[in-house]
Amino acid sequence: MSPDHAPDQSRVGFDELLRSRRLAAGLTQAELAARAGVGVRTVRDLERARSSRPQRTTVDLLVAALHLTGAERDEFQTAARGQPIRPRPSIPRQQVPALAAVTPAGGAGTEGDEATTELPEFGRSRGLPPPGELIGRDCDVAELAGLLTATDHTGGLISLVGLAGVGKTSLALAVAARIVDKHPGGTGGIVITDGSTVSDVLTATATVFGVGRTNDLAARLSGEPALLLVDAVERAPAASADALHWLTRAAPALRVVATGRHPVGLPGERVWPVAPLEVPPADTEADLNAVAGYPAVQLFLARLRQVRRERVHPGEVGALVGLVRRLGGLPLAIELAAARGRALDLNEIFNRYGDRLLDLAGPPSRQAVAVTLRDAVAASYALLNPAERRAVRWMSVFRNRWSVELAEGMLAEEPPVGEHIDPVPFLDRLMSLGLLGARGVGPYRFRLIDVVRDLATERAAAHGELSAIRRRHAMLFARLAERSTTDLAGAKLVATVNRLDEVASDLWAALAHSANDDPHTALRLAASLPRWWRFRGRDIAGRRWLRRLLDDPRTVDADPAVRAWGQVGVAQLALEHDAGPQELPAARAALATFVALGETAGELAARGALGAACLAAGQFDEARQHAQAALALAGRTGRVRDMTLAQHTLAWHEIRAGELRAARRRLAAVDRLAARSGEDRARLLARAHLAEVARLEGRHPQAVDLGRRVLAALTSLGDPSHRRQVLGTIGLALAQSGRLGEAGEALSELREQAVPAEAMDLRSVGRAEPSGPPDDSRCVLIEGTIAAGRGDRELAVEWFAVAARAIGQGPNPRDAVEALVGLAANTETAAARSMVLDRLAEVCRETGITLLPHEREAAGLS
Repeated sequence: MSPDHAPDQSRVGFDELLRSRRLAAGLTQAELAARAGVGVRTVRDLERARSSRPQRTTVDLLVAALHLTGAERDEFQTAARGQPIRPRPSIPRQQVPALAAVTPAGGAGTEGDEATTELPEFGRSRGLPPPGELIGRDCDVAELAGLLTATDHTGGLISLVGLAGVGKTSLALAVAARIVDKHPGGTGGIVITDGSTVSDVLTATATVFGVGRTNDLAARLSGEPALLLVDAVERAPAASADALHWLTRAAPALRVVATGRHPVGLPGERVWPVAPLEVPPADTEADLNAVAGYPAVQLFLARLRQVRRERVHPGEVGALVGLVRRLGGLPLAIELAAARGRALDLNEIFNRYGDRLLDLAGPPSRQAVAVTLRDAVAASYALLNPAERRAVRWMSVFRNRWSVELAEGMLAEEPPVGEHIDPVPFLDRLMSLGLLGARGVGPYRFRLIDVVRDLATERAAAHGELSAIRRRHAMLFARLAERSTTDLAGAKLVATVNRLDEVASDLWAALAHSANDDPHTALRLAASLPRWWRFRGRDIAGRRWLRRLLDDPRTVDADPAVRAWGQVGVAQLALEHDAGPQELPAARAALATFVALGETAGELAARGALGAACLAAGQFDEARQHAQAALALAGRTGRVRDMTLAQHTLAWHEIRAGELRAARRRLAAVDRLAARSGEDRARLLARAHLAEVARLEGRHPQAVDLGRRVLAALTSLGDPSHRRQVLGTIGLALAQSGRLGEAGEALSELREQAVPAEAMDLRSVGRAEPSGPPDDSRCVLIEGTIAAGRGDRELAVEWFAVAARAIGQGPNPRDAVEALVGLAANTETAAARSMVLDRLAEVCRETGITLLPHEREAAGLS
């Protein structure tokens, strides 16, 4: 090697400089470590050049312990930054007096990750840095302070456990500040570093409590209560556990608060999970005043004010709520996202990071490394063993809250050899690590922290597991939906609907995944959901899914019964938005399949759907025949509920035909059968028909009163389609009795619940003159009746004409008859009136309707 390329022997590194300064001070490695408040291993590794770039805080501690000033200090700090220096003359050995105390240099803590809220390293201070602003932790602080100062609390260990970035250190500092005067024996804090030994931990503890040797700790802490905060125990779990076990036994008056991503694991340890901050519910109004009280929003706004002066604009509130919900209330994540507010508005932050929150990074640390949210979450994920990590990946598919049973279903099916996991202790471990949240007392109370779920989904994709996970998820929810089908009727209806509501996002996700990957499972799932979809007003979306799956060539060879239930479901859903006639072929095919299979329940359901579809298509005789056949089949097989439904349908046919006395008798039978079978909803619908009977009989006040009572009960149950029917009865009864103002209010409410335009190509009818097909047959009848009640016969004729032109477009032909009667009553010319009466007679012949006495009188036929 040429002289030009030879190493510069005249320059030294930090390792040599540290050793020379220590020796010049006459100190051993252990003595320097104790004086500086760092671990012996830290000094040893630095002198052996195993750690050539120490933390800045460590350098500051060593500078103070070695009493370096001026040029010596600058030289020492320069070498610590990795810049070689020329050696200075050796410093003579001298005795340096021991430090009495080292004041903390850590700043105020924040609610973010432990990296932003620093306790001093080993023994850096006998005191603690002041707590920073803490948001949303008042209850935790109060309860922990009470627990640590209770008269029966004579020492021991409390572990604050949670995900990285959840604010464990901030909480510990706030609790310590609250109870510092209750610990006359002193308070202190240490931070565990990687590779720490039991000796390191005990030496640092001795230093913060002002004793020279570990053996003196027991005597020092034997008197009045003292408090020790131990941060980041997961960095050296075995050493931390052994040291704290010795401390709690040797010093019963010592109270220890440890923070970490997992419990220490000592007998008698009190584990305190630190949960993310509360976020607004999904259905919260996008109004700043409505969401500002949630802790997650409070923290975001507080951090946002640090980087921008402008207040949150109303147009940003939706993005604000979306962000804190996607961030799962994790303080570190919230702080990282809010920091982007210096350059971006909230909508831009959400659009840019909403789907890649794990990429959020904080500013570079003292080691010039920008720590991302992904790094923080991955650190907690890494604490799990391989089987546990796999289990988390498989549960990351859940979109919302889930139950122990669902977790068991995801984990118990065909697990790889040696990887079976009992879900109960596994969920307990996830909660103890802060990776899993639980809220409420119902079965669906567990939820992976959002950012944990995002990371686990990424890891699942990297392992090539996503397709298998989604397939199992879809099969799991298909079985859940199939089990729920029988309970979507009768006394269990409301509870079952609510239970499905809780897993709605998973049901939709399973349907979307399996429709492409496993259409047979998708069809099983969709064929089990029509009753839920109908009850919740999702008939349009549900019908589209079923029609897509039934038309998919890959489902042609599916189980015939499953296909038939899908065909029944698509017909039932079509009826909800007046498209029943379009699905008559599907209903007929389902009936044929169930008859061939000898499946009674399926045949009854198919006859019900087919009868309703025939009714909507104007095929009234066939519709009545299906109802009579269903009643006979239900009677032969002893199916009380199906007998109730058939009797209910036949009562409607009698109402349609004007056989009101027979309808009343039939509805009384429905009431008795429904009471026997626990069909409260069927009883309500029977009373809704009784309200219609009362209206047709001209007993309008009774119709309004009964209708309103039924409406209130249906509102609590849901069921939007039947609510529209009852509202129509009430509105017409009010208009026909001259209560026009109340009729107008009912009309407005009815229009708000009208069938969406995407399902019926109907436009809203204007107040002045109708200009197209009606939005609802009852809406038009009410409009015409109100106009007639006000004496505006011309406008009434216009409204009734619109209704008359819509004959055959709705399921109730009596509405068309009433429209023609109203048109005849308000038409002034004899020729036009004669044409209306001819049309009225034709409709009555086609539909088998008999005019009621008051209708004949109004039309001028009596």
